[in-house]
Amino acid sequence: MAALTRNNVHITGDDNKRAMIFAHGFGCDQHMWRFVAPAFEASFRTILFDHVGSGGSDLSAYNMDKYSNLSGYADDIVEIGTELNLKNAVFVGHSVSAMIGALASLKAPGMFECLVLIGPSPCYINDDDYVGGFSAQQIDELLDFLGDNYMGWSAAMAPLIMGNADRPELAEDLTNSFCRTDPEIAKAFARVTFTSDNRADLPKVTTRSLILQCKADLIAPAEVGEFVHRHLPNSRLVLMQATGHCPNLSAPEETITAIRSFV
Repeated sequence: MAALTRNNVHITGDDNKRAMIFAHGFGCDQHMWRFVAPAFEASFRTILFDHVGSGGSDLSAYNMDKYSNLSGYADDIVEIGTELNLKNAVFVGHSVSAMIGALASLKAPGMFECLVLIGPSPCYINDDDYVGGFSAQQIDELLDFLGDNYMGWSAAMAPLIMGNADRPELAEDLTNSFCRTDPEIAKAFARVTFTSDNRADLPKVTTRSLILQCKADLIAPAEVGEFVHRHLPNSRLVLMQATGHCPNLSAPEETITAIRSFV
């Protein structure tokens, strides 16, 4: 079971139950689902994993060519699903993993009955009438900062990404997560993440999808969630009361309720 080892897969629950797989965002690992995933263990076979380069994944499996775009990460999810014989499963993806899951659904029709996309963004860079949240210059500056001083970038950016300034412990949690990620792989994954453009893939994704959009999200502003909803043929958009980019940490109960009502 090569993919299960490579991606540090952990499974909880009865093999006969419907599967729910959780995919973490950039700079994170499966630990970021600790407030959400347990709520589904009684009803689903829950599957947690780490993208290569994160958490307890096999760092030696990192290949620059394979992971030069999001498709390589989607291939990993399909391999995990194939090894576990997933059919009609629920995919829950946060941030960049929302688009990775959408790509995986195209690669493996029938593997996922529905997609839960938390803070998705098909493109982070503004383009004509499209609002991605950042100018090309801002992305270049972000990536330069990250490349020059990854730990400094982590400490500076985590509070902005997390939001919820009145709860500094959340930003500290995210900073610690960034610091657990291999810095060199994180730099490459950041470039892949923030320069990706999967807008043309959205209309191809016919899998039933739930978009969870937070308020005051620096990484994926409301315009992005609305764009994803307009271009995903079979999608539903929920505007959450949660703020920031990580409701799996800042508002787990609201996140759980939204997922439950959809699946």
